[in-house]
Amino acid sequence: MKEECKPIGFFDSGVGGISVLKEATKLLPNENFIYLGDSKNAPYGIKSIDQVKSLAFDAVNFLAAKNVKAVVVACNTATSAAIEDLRKQFNYMPVIGIEPALKPAVKYKNRGSIIIMATPMTLSEKKFSNLMKKYEKEAQIQPLPCPGLVELIESGIIKGEPVEDYLEKRLKPYLEQGIAAVVLGCTHYPFIKDSLYKILKRNTPVIDGSAGTARQLKSQLLNYKIISPNIEKGNIEIYNSLKTVDIINLSYKLLEGNTLNK
Repeated sequence: MKEECKPIGFFDSGVGGISVLKEATKLLPNENFIYLGDSKNAPYGIKSIDQVKSLAFDAVNFLAAKNVKAVVVACNTATSAAIEDLRKQFNYMPVIGIEPALKPAVKYKNRGSIIIMATPMTLSEKKFSNLMKKYEKEAQIQPLPCPGLVELIESGIIKGEPVEDYLEKRLKPYLEQGIAAVVLGCTHYPFIKDSLYKILKRNTPVIDGSAGTARQLKSQLLNYKIISPNIEKGNIEIYNSLKTVDIINLSYKLLEGNTLNK
C-alpha cells in the first residue's frame, strides 16, 4: 500500500480522544482513521510516569502493527509523559501530541483567572510547568486538578446532575473571583462542555486543543507528503482495550455527536 493511502492512528486512555478525532475528520474527511481507546487502564492521570510511558508504547505498537502512516497521541497525560520517547522510537512517521490550549486563552485578556482543568498527572509534569512559565507574566493562571471526572465520562455520563454537581464544587471558589477563561487540559473534557456552560457565567470562553491538534496533524501530513489522494469519505475503525460492545458503542455515539444522560 502506498504511504499516503495508509490510515492515521489515534490513541487515548479511553474515549476522550474521540473529541480530537472528530476535529481531524472535519479537517481531513478523506483520510482513513484507526482509533484505540485504552479504557481498560483509564484513567492515566493517576498513574506513574513509567506506567503511562509503558501504556503509550503499547498503544503505538498496536497502531504501528495496523500499518498507520502517522500517530496522534490524543491524550494530554500520555503526551506529557511519553511524547519525546515516542518520537525517537517511531521516527519514521509523524507523532503528534496535544497540550492545554493556554495560548488562545491568554489572548482574550479577560479579567480573572484562567482555569486549566486537567488530570493531576498532567498538571504535575514538567511539560505543563514549562507551559505555565511561558505565559505566567501575561495572565493569572490557576491549575485545577479534576480527579474522577474522566471516570464519569468513561461511563457515558457527560451531562446531568452528577457532572454539574462535580463541576460546581470544583469551580465555585473561582466563580466569585472571576474566571477569564477555562482551558480543558484533558481530551475527555470537551464532552462535558454543555454542563460546564451551565456553571460558568455567560460568555466565559471554554477552550480545548482539539482543533489545533488537527491542524498540526494536517501540517505534518503535508510536510511528509502523505496526504490521502482519496476523493471519497474515509473510514474509521475503533478499537478499545476493554473489548466490550458498550464501550465501542459509546465511542461511536460520541464521534457522531450523540450524547448520553444516565
